[in-house]
Amino acid sequence: MCAATAAARGRSVLVIDHANKAGKKILMSGGGRCNFTNMYTEPGNFLSQNPHFCKSALARYTQWDFIDLVASYGVPYHEKKLGQLFCDNKASDILGLLLAECKRTGAEVRLNTSVQEVKAVEGGYRVLTSGGALACTSLVIATGGLSIPTLGATGFGYQLARQFGHTVLPTRAGLVPFTITDQLKALCTELSGTSVDCIASCNGHSFRENLLFTHRGLSGPAMLQVSSFWAAGDKVTLNLLPDHDALSWLQAAQAERPNAELRTLLGDLFTRKMAQLLCDTWFESRPLKQYTPAQLQAVADQLGHWELVPAGTEGYRTAEVTLGGVDTREVSSKTMESMKSPGLYFIGEVLDVTGHLGGFNFQWAWASGYAAGGVC
Repeated sequence: MCAATAAARGRSVLVIDHANKAGKKILMSGGGRCNFTNMYTEPGNFLSQNPHFCKSALARYTQWDFIDLVASYGVPYHEKKLGQLFCDNKASDILGLLLAECKRTGAEVRLNTSVQEVKAVEGGYRVLTSGGALACTSLVIATGGLSIPTLGATGFGYQLARQFGHTVLPTRAGLVPFTITDQLKALCTELSGTSVDCIASCNGHSFRENLLFTHRGLSGPAMLQVSSFWAAGDKVTLNLLPDHDALSWLQAAQAERPNAELRTLLGDLFTRKMAQLLCDTWFESRPLKQYTPAQLQAVADQLGHWELVPAGTEGYRTAEVTLGGVDTREVSSKTMESMKSPGLYFIGEVLDVTGHLGGFNFQWAWASGYAAGGVC
């Protein structure tokens, strides 16, 4: 995005990528269909220690601008839910249009090229690569974060930022599954592959999405969302009955179906296996008429306010994003240019700007790339 935008202004642009294929993260995103933006993108969908930083770029290149670009290439897409836009066909449609934009504007993309050294020189920068030395007046760091190292992710961008005097805020895995190691591990393993609607909450932030049980713990969109707000030792609270007031629902069922067993009632909402396992883990399943008001309250509290403390997360290996990064208080919010080293720019995930799940991180990539490409 940055390269095509800069080249369209008549700049001579070269993209250097150490990977053997462009856009690997684009290709694997969204289950291979690329959740390329979100119709409801706004600054509140982003985490940063400097929350106002993202506003300028997001306002100047919006989700509608990228949707127009997608439409101009005839790429079919659909809304999955909650404003999340996915390709009808495959993620390579998005990569293809970005590469086509580079080709159209004259920006060159050079793969299999690693950077060995960067030096500030008079009038710009000298970049020593595996393909030889290069000179430039503007240098844009678009190296992403630490997530999914098997795709080639490294901390190179943070290293360069520090080299030029920038503060790099502590990084950690975000949008990542939780691991469970206590007595709930058996429940998670037994229910591996089971998905349920829930409201997940952590440290004052709540998301209604699906929860997925895995052999290692808890995943699914609900868990990925709250993981960005979680720190070791924090509680995560799950409401497994998002459409009901748990106690009122149980009391009504007790009055209407007094002879029904609790596991039968739960089986109306969950799979029979899950209903049975929840009863085995937390409750004694017996006819509803046999529960006292206090016991019914306890069942309601467990279903509507299940508190757990994850052992940890799966880390960068499966994380969708990296939280933290280059401190945005040392970068221009309008141009993405370094306040420490003129002609140096930072865009995308390398900055301390992290979106929620659902296309927001791609929109930040497009918007920040456009902001830098318009001036660099």
